[in-house]
Amino acid sequence: MSGSPLPIVERLGSLADETRLRLLLVLEQAELSVAELCDVLQLPQSTVSRHLKLLADQRWIRSRRAGTARLYRMDSASLDEGAAALWSTARQAGAAWSRARHDRHRLEAVRRRRERAEAFFSRSAARWEEVRQELYGHGYVNAALAALLPADWEVADLGCGTGRLARLLAARVRRVLAVDASPAMLDAARRELAGTDNVELIQADLADLPLEDGRVDAALMLLALTWADDPPAVVGEAARILRPGGRLVVVDLLAHDRADFRETMGHAQSGFEPEALADALTAAGLAAPRVETLPAEPRARGPALLLATADRPAAGAD
Repeated sequence: MSGSPLPIVERLGSLADETRLRLLLVLEQAELSVAELCDVLQLPQSTVSRHLKLLADQRWIRSRRAGTARLYRMDSASLDEGAAALWSTARQAGAAWSRARHDRHRLEAVRRRRERAEAFFSRSAARWEEVRQELYGHGYVNAALAALLPADWEVADLGCGTGRLARLLAARVRRVLAVDASPAMLDAARRELAGTDNVELIQADLADLPLEDGRVDAALMLLALTWADDPPAVVGEAARILRPGGRLVVVDLLAHDRADFRETMGHAQSGFEPEALADALTAAGLAAPRVETLPAEPRARGPALLLATADRPAAGAD
């Protein structure tokens, strides 16, 4: 935030909005993604993004890339003298708001979920496949693969983990885009996929994919949606990147009441009811959703699993 101070009127104007003040109060405490800010403020992504742009233009906040994700932060210590004085007054007034108090509570929840998920991935990256097989068996992999079709497809593996499925897919389809938010998981995937030339590894939040509309023929989410703070947003992004006629395949947990399991895994969700998952697929603009419970694996210790499929309507379809 170097350079001459912006005119005082512009500075005042940028603070004269409750949403922007809430954003600044939160971003002074933590560096967050757009999806996390939406969760904290309970506002739609379009609203949060619009206000973030204005705050960035007025030099209240800064952002940085973390892989392909963008994180936002307010550094109040770097404000010029005039802005610092304005912010001191605004912070004092806004901190006592009921909404600001609730924002702080939700921020702590986001931090705890992030810490649990990061701790889990850091502990488990080396033996992730063993952990998954212990919890869920291995039949779900075959079920997911059976839902995929032609060998000339480009497929997005969303929440690719250590890359085991991406490697299997790479032998069956033209190209795989393997996406995960965890650096530890992507490091493991890089080792798993060494020598595989038709897989691209991408670090990104599944609710904010750096892929163009209609990019892939199919998208696969294998035990990834339970970590999403906003599952409908993740499903919407998966639907967006499908070409007309493309297919989304989701394998995840059936809704359960095992709080200890959710805590241990760092999940944001306790699985999904079949009807709710079908509704989310439909709301994302996908057609013919089918959701079925998969047969239980004899040695699996985790909750039961669901398999869901839906298609993006073909061009010109009613």
